[in-house]
Amino acid sequence: MSKGTICLSWKLRHIDYFVLVPYAILCVFSVIMVYSASGEYIQLTTGQAPTTYLIRQSIFVVLGFLLVAFTFFFKMKHWRNPRLLFVMLIVTIGLLMYLIVKGHIDPSSAINGASAWIPVGPFNIQPSEIAKIVVIMYLAHILAAREKVIGTYNFVGTVRNLRQPLSVVLFIIVLVLLQPDTGGMAILLLIMAVMFIASGFPLRTSLITIALGGGFIGGAYYLLVTRFSGFIAKWYQGRRLLAVLHPFKLEAAEGKQLVNSLYAISHGGLFGVGLGNGTIKLGYLPEPYTDFILSVITEELGIIGAITVVGMLFFLIWRIILIGIRARSAYHTLLMYGIAMMLFAQTLFNVGAVVGVLPITGVTLPFISYGGSSLLVLSVSIGLVLNVSAREKHQREIEGSK
Repeated sequence: MSKGTICLSWKLRHIDYFVLVPYAILCVFSVIMVYSASGEYIQLTTGQAPTTYLIRQSIFVVLGFLLVAFTFFFKMKHWRNPRLLFVMLIVTIGLLMYLIVKGHIDPSSAINGASAWIPVGPFNIQPSEIAKIVVIMYLAHILAAREKVIGTYNFVGTVRNLRQPLSVVLFIIVLVLLQPDTGGMAILLLIMAVMFIASGFPLRTSLITIALGGGFIGGAYYLLVTRFSGFIAKWYQGRRLLAVLHPFKLEAAEGKQLVNSLYAISHGGLFGVGLGNGTIKLGYLPEPYTDFILSVITEELGIIGAITVVGMLFFLIWRIILIGIRARSAYHTLLMYGIAMMLFAQTLFNVGAVVGVLPITGVTLPFISYGGSSLLVLSVSIGLVLNVSAREKHQREIEGSK
């Protein structure tokens, strides 16, 4: 039996179905809901065939399954190859810089005030989504390699020791912010914070920094929406902030999405009006199959349906964290924590925007919303999770047999 066949055998034997099954269910469900949310809408607004986004999302899901398989069977040591990570970083930074230059040269290319997509035929690539997994893989490699020295210095010494990865990641975050993509920027910041803390960064200093940062952001938000509302209302992103506090006052403008989302939730009630029978998707929400697909789910399948979907996402996040806790490799642990944080932040921001407790930032609901870039990046992440889980189980099996 060849070495490759042996590797394939033990990996399949140790596949984590607590990760694979929820992922598969969510992906299949996304195809159903994207079709329900987009079919009549695009036929009414653009005259395209109702199955247009059904076909596209199905293609993304199939490609996602293939990426999961590839990432799962690809040896973990290759993902840590410094040359591969360097190429991934350069490509990501290059794509983000291209978007900023394009946005300045051709402002009309911006969508909803942001230059965040690169058209490739009938599809669009969103580099900020790629940046999330690249940052996670890069930080996991760097921080794991320096785990013995992280935390042995004071705050200034630790930051100095980590100035290179800090600078690289912060540069990527700034590029994402300049698109502007505030949701992507916030998610990357949270990923970075969690991974640095998990790597052994001084806990007391980390907690103080997070408290001060959270207090500063909260205070700045309060001042902006209460004292400088007239000033920030001049910008699209500023009006989105105000819409959270005054959705019905701004119903004719930036508050429209939130108001209609709340109507959909109310209309759906506990059990919903039935799959395909929702009305919120018929022109009341722009592109209801993307950021606000949870509103469509709640209207058609009720609060019970929405809770089931969100609950499955949180189960998946918990499972990934558990794999990270049990991992014996610092690299595996950091990788799992970064991926779990990415999923948690995206779910939090999307659900928060849909119910009106957080500003609308354009963050998609993981695995469910229409979009190739997000789904494919998340599929790569799931492949990495399955790879780490299988490898850790195999390692424990070998040690147990000795």
